[in-house]
Amino acid sequence: MHTIDLAYVGRGLHEELVAYIADQQDYYADEGVHVALRDGCAWDAERLRHGATIGLGRALLSRLTDGIPWVALTVNTHRPLFWFLARPGPASLTDLAGRRLAVHAPHTPPGCFARIVLRQAGLDPDRDIRCIFRQPGDYGMDLRQLRDGAIDAAFVGSTMAPEAVAAEHGWRVLAWVGDHFQIPTVGVAVDPTYIRPDAPAIQAVVRAHRRALQVIHTDPDTTVRHLRTFLGGQTANEVRAHYEKFIAPYFTVDGKADLAVGATAITAVAAELGVRETLAATEFYGTPTTAP
Repeated sequence: MHTIDLAYVGRGLHEELVAYIADQQDYYADEGVHVALRDGCAWDAERLRHGATIGLGRALLSRLTDGIPWVALTVNTHRPLFWFLARPGPASLTDLAGRRLAVHAPHTPPGCFARIVLRQAGLDPDRDIRCIFRQPGDYGMDLRQLRDGAIDAAFVGSTMAPEAVAAEHGWRVLAWVGDHFQIPTVGVAVDPTYIRPDAPAIQAVVRAHRRALQVIHTDPDTTVRHLRTFLGGQTANEVRAHYEKFIAPYFTVDGKADLAVGATAITAVAAELGVRETLAATEFYGTPTTAP
């Protein structure tokens, strides 16, 4: 049996769902590969590049800023699962002017995506908003600070179902990133310096993840059962509503990237980072694989 390390670099179903389904449904074993799922949230790029990674956003930023030749082999979705969640007061993104926003740092993928969306709304994240930068996590502290009024809004990820959380507390979801900015995100990427894209172990992972993507589209009950592992604070009905609105319509069926979306996203990310656009979408997202 082949073996490989597969690291997630963020927490929540955005990063982990497809790999979790592949593991729980025994697809890795069926494909003849032992996958060690690793928490790479605090790893630097040098450590990450020795295994496969789920975080395509971080891989893209690393390629643009550090020149590490990451290539993506599968893509789970083109719509990042991050939301702007606000306490009573702001009714739209433009209302965040002068407000306190808990958000990821600018050089992180979620932080970069947040800044792109804020700029689309006509806001300068460095001048118009009081940004409070924090490390990615489960966003529990953000919810506490929203409750006590220490912050006005938070940029949160998929460790919760934000619409359910907002309804529970009388808050508002100002925007879903996926409605405003698309990028082929989360899947499987490797650095060919250390792992050949056509290596048997990584191809087995690709096949297992494609099978898991099929489950998301053909077996809602199984998918919702797995989703409840990540959304323990929500009811079964809330989890299903989250699945039906944000997961089922937007996760890919076959793991393939939309290269037009990828090209536009690379341009936007490079501009936000202030770096040269040094690669085409076909170089990062268009790597052929041998998996059927």
